[in-house]
Amino acid sequence: MHASPRNEGLGGGTRGVLLALAATVIWSGNFIVARALADSMPPVSVSFARWLVATCVLLPFGLGPLRREWPVVRAHLVYFCVTGFVGVSVFNTFIYVAGRTTAALNMALIATSSPIFIILFSRMFLGEAVTVRRLAGLATAVTGIVVLVTRGDLARLSTLTFTSGDLWMVAASMLFAGYSVLVRKRPAGVGQTTFLMATFIPGLLGVLPMLAWELSTGPMPVFTPQAVIGVLYIGLGASLIAYRCWNLAIAAIGPSRAALIYYSLPAFSGLEALLLLGEPVTTAHFVSGALILGGILVATRE
Repeated sequence: MHASPRNEGLGGGTRGVLLALAATVIWSGNFIVARALADSMPPVSVSFARWLVATCVLLPFGLGPLRREWPVVRAHLVYFCVTGFVGVSVFNTFIYVAGRTTAALNMALIATSSPIFIILFSRMFLGEAVTVRRLAGLATAVTGIVVLVTRGDLARLSTLTFTSGDLWMVAASMLFAGYSVLVRKRPAGVGQTTFLMATFIPGLLGVLPMLAWELSTGPMPVFTPQAVIGVLYIGLGASLIAYRCWNLAIAAIGPSRAALIYYSLPAFSGLEALLLLGEPVTTAHFVSGALILGGILVATRE
Protein backbone atom coordinates (compact mmCIF):
# COMPACT_ATOMS: atom_id res chain seq x y z
CA MET A 1 0.00 0.00 0.00
CA HIS A 2 1.05 3.55 -0.59
CA ALA A 3 0.58 6.79 1.30
CA SER A 4 -2.87 8.32 1.14
CA PRO A 5 -3.53 10.98 -1.53
CA ARG A 6 -2.47 14.48 -0.72
CA ASN A 7 -4.83 16.98 0.81
CA GLU A 8 -6.29 18.98 -2.07
CA GLY A 9 -7.92 21.60 0.13
CA LEU A 10 -6.69 25.16 0.39
CA GLY A 11 -5.26 24.56 3.86
CA GLY A 12 -3.27 21.50 2.84
CA GLY A 13 -2.07 23.14 -0.35
CA THR A 14 -0.93 26.30 1.40
CA ARG A 15 0.81 24.29 4.09
CA GLY A 16 2.55 22.19 1.46
CA VAL A 17 3.79 25.26 -0.40
CA LEU A 18 5.12 26.82 2.81
CA LEU A 19 6.87 23.58 3.77
CA ALA A 20 8.50 23.32 0.33
CA LEU A 21 9.62 26.96 0.63
CA ALA A 22 11.06 26.29 4.10
CA ALA A 23 13.08 23.34 2.79
CA THR A 24 14.31 25.39 -0.17
CA VAL A 25 15.39 28.30 2.03
CA ILE A 26 17.41 25.98 4.26
CA TRP A 27 18.94 24.16 1.28
CA SER A 28 19.96 27.46 -0.29
CA GLY A 29 22.45 27.95 2.53
CA ASN A 30 24.00 24.56 1.78
CA PHE A 31 25.93 26.00 -1.19
CA ILE A 32 27.54 28.70 0.97
CA VAL A 33 28.52 26.11 3.58
CA ALA A 34 29.86 23.78 0.89
CA ARG A 35 32.15 26.53 -0.41
CA ALA A 36 33.33 27.27 3.12
CA LEU A 37 34.20 23.60 3.78
CA ALA A 38 35.92 22.92 0.45
CA ASP A 39 39.43 23.70 1.75
CA SER A 40 39.22 21.80 5.03
CA MET A 41 37.11 18.71 4.29
CA PRO A 42 36.96 16.43 1.21
CA PRO A 43 33.46 15.89 -0.26
CA VAL A 44 32.59 12.42 1.03
CA SER A 45 33.79 13.36 4.52
CA VAL A 46 31.43 16.33 4.45
CA SER A 47 28.55 14.11 3.39
CA PHE A 48 29.29 11.49 6.06
CA ALA A 49 29.64 14.07 8.83
CA ARG A 50 26.40 15.71 7.72
CA TRP A 51 24.34 12.54 7.90
CA LEU A 52 26.04 11.30 11.06
CA VAL A 53 24.95 14.47 12.85
CA ALA A 54 21.42 14.23 11.46
CA THR A 55 21.05 10.55 12.41
CA CYS A 56 22.44 10.99 15.93
CA VAL A 57 20.13 13.91 16.67
CA LEU A 58 17.09 12.08 15.27
CA LEU A 59 17.86 8.79 17.05
CA PRO A 60 16.39 9.63 20.52
CA PHE A 61 13.13 10.81 18.91
CA GLY A 62 12.91 8.23 16.14
CA LEU A 63 13.88 4.99 17.83
CA GLY A 64 10.49 4.52 19.53
CA PRO A 65 8.40 5.13 16.39
CA LEU A 66 10.77 2.93 14.38
CA ARG A 67 10.27 0.05 16.82
CA ARG A 68 6.47 0.43 16.74
CA GLU A 69 6.34 0.58 12.95
CA TRP A 70 9.13 -1.93 12.33
CA PRO A 71 6.84 -4.64 10.86
CA VAL A 72 5.83 -2.26 8.05
CA VAL A 73 9.42 -1.07 7.57
CA ARG A 74 10.68 -4.66 7.42
CA ALA A 75 8.05 -5.53 4.82
CA HIS A 76 9.30 -2.66 2.63
CA LEU A 77 12.99 -2.84 3.55
CA VAL A 78 14.16 -2.79 -0.07
CA TYR A 79 12.20 0.42 -0.68
CA PHE A 80 13.79 2.18 2.32
CA CYS A 81 17.30 1.02 1.40
CA VAL A 82 16.89 2.28 -2.17
CA THR A 83 15.38 5.60 -1.03
CA GLY A 84 18.14 6.08 1.55
CA PHE A 85 20.87 5.26 -0.93
CA VAL A 86 19.47 7.62 -3.59
CA GLY A 87 18.49 10.54 -1.38
CA VAL A 88 21.12 10.29 1.36
CA SER A 89 24.17 8.31 0.24
CA VAL A 90 24.81 9.61 -3.25
CA PHE A 91 22.71 12.71 -4.05
CA ASN A 92 24.44 15.15 -1.71
CA THR A 93 27.82 13.47 -2.11
CA PHE A 94 27.60 14.09 -5.86
CA ILE A 95 26.92 17.79 -5.24
CA TYR A 96 30.02 18.14 -3.06
CA VAL A 97 32.11 16.29 -5.65
CA ALA A 98 30.77 18.47 -8.46
CA GLY A 99 31.55 21.66 -6.55
CA ARG A 100 35.25 20.83 -6.54
CA THR A 101 35.61 20.56 -10.31
CA THR A 102 33.06 22.87 -11.92
CA ALA A 103 32.14 26.55 -11.84
CA ALA A 104 29.29 27.92 -9.72
CA LEU A 105 27.58 29.25 -12.87
CA ASN A 106 27.52 25.76 -14.36
CA MET A 107 26.16 24.29 -11.12
CA ALA A 108 23.37 26.86 -10.93
CA LEU A 109 22.29 26.18 -14.51
CA ILE A 110 22.42 22.41 -14.14
CA ALA A 111 20.59 22.45 -10.79
CA THR A 112 17.56 23.95 -12.53
CA SER A 113 17.14 20.67 -14.41
CA SER A 114 16.08 18.86 -11.23
CA PRO A 115 12.44 20.10 -11.23
CA ILE A 116 12.21 19.16 -14.91
CA PHE A 117 13.31 15.62 -14.06
CA ILE A 118 10.83 15.52 -11.17
CA ILE A 119 7.92 16.51 -13.42
CA LEU A 120 9.06 13.98 -16.04
CA PHE A 121 9.49 11.15 -13.52
CA SER A 122 6.17 12.01 -11.84
CA ARG A 123 4.46 11.69 -15.20
CA MET A 124 6.23 8.41 -16.01
CA PHE A 125 5.92 6.65 -12.64
CA LEU A 126 3.04 8.38 -10.83
CA GLY A 127 0.83 9.36 -13.76
CA GLU A 128 0.69 13.03 -12.71
CA ALA A 129 -0.75 15.33 -15.38
CA VAL A 130 1.49 17.90 -17.06
CA THR A 131 -0.89 20.83 -17.55
CA VAL A 132 -0.45 23.87 -19.77
CA ARG A 133 -0.42 26.07 -16.65
CA ARG A 134 2.37 24.00 -15.13
CA LEU A 135 4.41 24.13 -18.32
CA ALA A 136 3.94 27.90 -18.57
CA GLY A 137 5.10 28.35 -14.98
CA LEU A 138 8.03 26.04 -15.61
CA ALA A 139 9.14 28.04 -18.66
CA THR A 140 8.81 31.34 -16.77
CA ALA A 141 10.83 30.08 -13.83
CA VAL A 142 13.55 28.68 -16.11
CA THR A 143 13.79 32.06 -17.82
CA GLY A 144 14.24 33.69 -14.44
CA ILE A 145 17.02 31.27 -13.53
CA VAL A 146 18.85 31.97 -16.79
CA VAL A 147 18.59 35.74 -16.20
CA LEU A 148 19.89 35.27 -12.67
CA VAL A 149 22.94 33.15 -13.44
CA THR A 150 23.91 35.22 -16.51
CA ARG A 151 23.28 38.55 -14.74
CA GLY A 152 21.11 39.53 -17.69
CA ASP A 153 23.88 38.97 -20.23
CA LEU A 154 22.81 35.93 -22.26
CA ALA A 155 26.11 36.06 -24.17
CA ARG A 156 27.71 34.52 -21.08
CA LEU A 157 26.05 31.22 -22.00
CA SER A 158 28.33 30.93 -25.05
CA THR A 159 31.44 31.22 -22.87
CA LEU A 160 30.60 28.27 -20.62
CA THR A 161 33.08 25.41 -20.48
CA PHE A 162 32.19 21.99 -19.15
CA THR A 163 34.12 19.61 -16.90
CA SER A 164 33.54 16.24 -15.27
CA GLY A 165 31.89 18.10 -12.40
CA ASP A 166 29.03 19.05 -14.70
CA LEU A 167 28.25 15.37 -15.20
CA TRP A 168 28.28 14.84 -11.44
CA MET A 169 25.78 17.69 -11.09
CA VAL A 170 23.48 16.29 -13.78
CA ALA A 171 23.54 12.96 -11.96
CA ALA A 172 22.76 14.72 -8.66
CA SER A 173 19.77 16.50 -10.23
CA MET A 174 18.38 13.21 -11.52
CA LEU A 175 18.93 11.53 -8.15
CA PHE A 176 17.04 14.30 -6.33
CA ALA A 177 14.16 13.84 -8.78
CA GLY A 178 14.20 10.10 -8.17
CA TYR A 179 14.19 10.64 -4.40
CA SER A 180 11.23 13.03 -4.63
CA VAL A 181 9.20 10.48 -6.58
CA LEU A 182 10.15 7.70 -4.16
CA VAL A 183 8.97 9.83 -1.22
CA ARG A 184 5.54 9.98 -2.84
CA LYS A 185 5.43 6.17 -2.71
CA ARG A 186 5.97 6.06 1.08
CA PRO A 187 4.23 2.94 2.45
CA ALA A 188 1.07 3.44 4.48
CA GLY A 189 1.52 3.02 8.21
CA VAL A 190 4.94 4.68 8.27
CA GLY A 191 5.06 8.12 9.92
CA GLN A 192 7.43 10.91 8.92
CA THR A 193 9.80 10.33 11.85
CA THR A 194 10.07 6.62 11.10
CA PHE A 195 10.53 7.40 7.40
CA LEU A 196 13.51 9.62 8.19
CA MET A 197 15.03 6.99 10.46
CA ALA A 198 14.46 4.22 7.93
CA THR A 199 16.19 6.22 5.18
CA PHE A 200 18.90 8.01 7.16
CA ILE A 201 20.39 4.83 8.66
CA PRO A 202 20.84 2.84 5.40
CA GLY A 203 21.84 6.08 3.67
CA LEU A 204 24.57 6.73 6.24
CA LEU A 205 25.80 3.14 5.91
CA GLY A 206 25.86 3.59 2.14
CA VAL A 207 28.35 6.45 2.48
CA LEU A 208 30.86 4.28 4.39
CA PRO A 209 32.45 2.50 1.38
CA MET A 210 32.93 5.86 -0.39
CA LEU A 211 34.36 7.36 2.80
CA ALA A 212 36.83 4.48 3.24
CA TRP A 213 38.04 4.95 -0.34
CA GLU A 214 38.38 8.73 0.08
CA LEU A 215 40.34 8.50 3.33
CA SER A 216 42.68 5.87 1.88
CA THR A 217 43.45 7.90 -1.26
CA GLY A 218 43.22 11.54 -0.21
CA PRO A 219 43.77 14.00 2.64
CA MET A 220 42.17 13.67 6.05
CA PRO A 221 39.42 16.14 6.99
CA VAL A 222 40.38 19.03 9.26
CA PHE A 223 37.70 19.95 11.81
CA THR A 224 38.28 23.66 12.24
CA PRO A 225 35.71 25.70 14.25
CA GLN A 226 34.30 26.92 10.93
CA ALA A 227 34.01 23.34 9.68
CA VAL A 228 32.22 22.20 12.85
CA ILE A 229 29.67 25.03 12.55
CA GLY A 230 29.16 24.23 8.88
CA VAL A 231 28.64 20.53 9.54
CA LEU A 232 26.14 21.28 12.30
CA TYR A 233 24.19 23.54 9.94
CA ILE A 234 23.96 21.02 7.12
CA GLY A 235 23.43 18.14 9.56
CA LEU A 236 20.58 19.74 11.52
CA GLY A 237 19.19 22.20 8.99
CA ALA A 238 19.87 20.97 5.47
CA SER A 239 19.42 17.32 6.43
CA LEU A 240 17.04 16.80 9.35
CA ILE A 241 14.74 19.85 9.17
CA ALA A 242 14.78 20.44 5.41
CA TYR A 243 14.21 16.79 4.50
CA ARG A 244 11.26 16.56 6.89
CA CYS A 245 9.74 19.73 5.44
CA TRP A 246 10.29 18.51 1.86
CA ASN A 247 8.78 15.08 2.57
CA LEU A 248 5.72 16.67 4.21
CA ALA A 249 5.38 19.07 1.28
CA ILE A 250 5.40 16.19 -1.22
CA ALA A 251 2.72 14.41 0.83
CA ALA A 252 0.59 17.58 0.75
CA ILE A 253 1.01 18.89 -2.81
CA GLY A 254 2.86 16.18 -4.75
CA PRO A 255 6.39 16.14 -6.18
CA SER A 256 5.63 18.14 -9.34
CA ARG A 257 4.27 21.22 -7.56
CA ALA A 258 6.97 21.00 -4.88
CA ALA A 259 9.57 20.81 -7.66
CA LEU A 260 8.44 24.13 -9.12
CA ILE A 261 8.89 25.81 -5.73
CA TYR A 262 12.44 24.43 -5.72
CA TYR A 263 13.17 26.94 -8.49
CA SER A 264 13.24 29.68 -5.85
CA LEU A 265 16.49 28.22 -4.46
CA PRO A 266 18.84 30.47 -6.50
CA ALA A 267 16.87 33.54 -5.44
CA PHE A 268 17.29 32.64 -1.77
CA SER A 269 20.96 31.82 -2.34
CA GLY A 270 21.46 35.25 -3.88
CA LEU A 271 19.76 36.94 -0.92
CA GLU A 272 21.92 35.02 1.56
CA ALA A 273 25.03 35.87 -0.43
CA LEU A 274 24.04 39.54 -0.17
CA LEU A 275 23.44 39.39 3.59
CA LEU A 276 26.35 37.09 4.53
CA LEU A 277 28.95 37.77 1.87
CA GLY A 278 28.10 41.33 0.82
CA GLU A 279 27.69 40.39 -2.85
CA PRO A 280 26.01 43.20 -4.88
CA VAL A 281 22.39 43.11 -6.06
CA THR A 282 21.73 44.22 -9.66
CA THR A 283 18.66 44.85 -11.81
CA ALA A 284 19.04 41.30 -13.15
CA HIS A 285 18.44 39.97 -9.64
CA PHE A 286 15.11 41.80 -9.35
CA VAL A 287 14.01 40.73 -12.86
CA SER A 288 14.95 37.12 -12.28
CA GLY A 289 13.31 37.08 -8.84
CA ALA A 290 10.05 38.38 -10.34
CA LEU A 291 10.16 35.77 -13.11
CA ILE A 292 10.90 32.92 -10.70
CA LEU A 293 8.17 33.97 -8.27
CA GLY A 294 5.69 34.55 -11.08
CA GLY A 295 6.42 31.16 -12.60
CA ILE A 296 5.95 29.42 -9.25
CA LEU A 297 2.63 31.21 -8.63
CA VAL A 298 1.33 30.36 -12.11
CA ALA A 299 2.36 26.71 -11.89
CA THR A 300 1.18 25.97 -8.34
CA ARG A 301 -2.08 27.95 -8.30
CA GLU A 302 -5.12 25.67 -8.48
